[in-house]
Amino acid sequence: MNALFDIYYQLGKLCTDSRSVEDGSLFVCIKGDNFDGNTFAEDVLSKGASHVVIDNPLYHTDPKRMTLVASSVGFIQELANHHRKKFNIPVIGITGSNGKTTTKELIHAVLSKKFKTLATEGNLNNHLGVPYTLLRLDRTHEIAVIEMGANKPGDIDELCQIAEPTHGIITNIGKAHLEGFGNFEGVLKTKTELFRFVEKNSGLIVFNGDDQVLVNSLSENTRNISYGTKKEHSVVGELVELTPFVKMKWKTSKYTSPAFETHLVGEYNFYNFLAAAVFGNLFEVPNELISSALSEYEPTNKRSQVKHTKLNTLILDCYNANPSSMELALRSFANNIFPLPKLAIIGGMKELGAESDSEHKRILDLVSALQLECISVGSEFSNSPFQHYESTEELFQFLASNPIKERLILLKGSRSVGLERLENVL
Repeated sequence: MNALFDIYYQLGKLCTDSRSVEDGSLFVCIKGDNFDGNTFAEDVLSKGASHVVIDNPLYHTDPKRMTLVASSVGFIQELANHHRKKFNIPVIGITGSNGKTTTKELIHAVLSKKFKTLATEGNLNNHLGVPYTLLRLDRTHEIAVIEMGANKPGDIDELCQIAEPTHGIITNIGKAHLEGFGNFEGVLKTKTELFRFVEKNSGLIVFNGDDQVLVNSLSENTRNISYGTKKEHSVVGELVELTPFVKMKWKTSKYTSPAFETHLVGEYNFYNFLAAAVFGNLFEVPNELISSALSEYEPTNKRSQVKHTKLNTLILDCYNANPSSMELALRSFANNIFPLPKLAIIGGMKELGAESDSEHKRILDLVSALQLECISVGSEFSNSPFQHYESTEELFQFLASNPIKERLILLKGSRSVGLERLENVL
């Protein structure tokens, strides 16, 4: 491994995609569900790679320019951890069932007002995404913000062993990826692996003090800072109104911000803003710069994104969905004071396993209780009492002939449902 690490630093470039091999790079062959990157080992050498890491002995045909390892993924993870250890800087680990990508972006926006900050790109937050992010660290970086995702037990602990976070935040713990975790207790145990790692290594935990699940997950002797709406927290927030954007204030023992409007909708994002304010305060970013970073941030990833079309105002929250995020989105939507009639278009939630039927029924019951006009999409909502379509394409065709006008429309569903395709007819 040390010899391979030296090769990586000599070459300075790592590639895993045979379609875009860089000259003079270290190429690592990865096995996927439907392909074996080892089969391209000789090909990438001919395309300009200087050295190749493989984990299938059948393709170890050039011992001078190929190195056989037990696991190519394991090599990348060990390399990333080796590289991370070279940097004595704060590394903030973020996980949670909902809001972790938005919170990561907000923390990055705030800290970048003062520091050269590295952050996870998009949601590259898995067993390869985290290593790829860490390998982007260079001598100019002063803080790193690493998003960590999980869909089965042990995932967060594995990512912590690679990234070695000095600070940890869990946005919330809800019903996500139940198919992989089995039940909510499995989600809880896995997400709190971040807290356990940070506690064990004498790091600092930032947590939502209004969230009793997170409060109960803390050990007695942990170092922590809280945020929330009660005066005992280090950063206290006030949600002023939803217009449809979040308008808010925040304060510490020494500072109170004026009210400011953000570019994010949803009451649930209020806590994501507070989390970013805590980290700004912790690392002594000037208060005015914290507020300006929060008010300036604009989402571009269909997470709580607002678009004004010729026909309607859309709230695009269709990058992902689980029972917890769906409930939060619907409740916040019902409370929004934007002066247009509301319509919720909800898509099926994936990876819920045995609880899928009951959770989808619970969401339909919630929509009824909130007295929202609703259109449901996907086989998971086949028993919907509302206007229903089995696919997004079917609804698209209907809307193309029967346009909806002058509404505030929430689009919320799992990524695979593809509700964002309705933009063109809404």
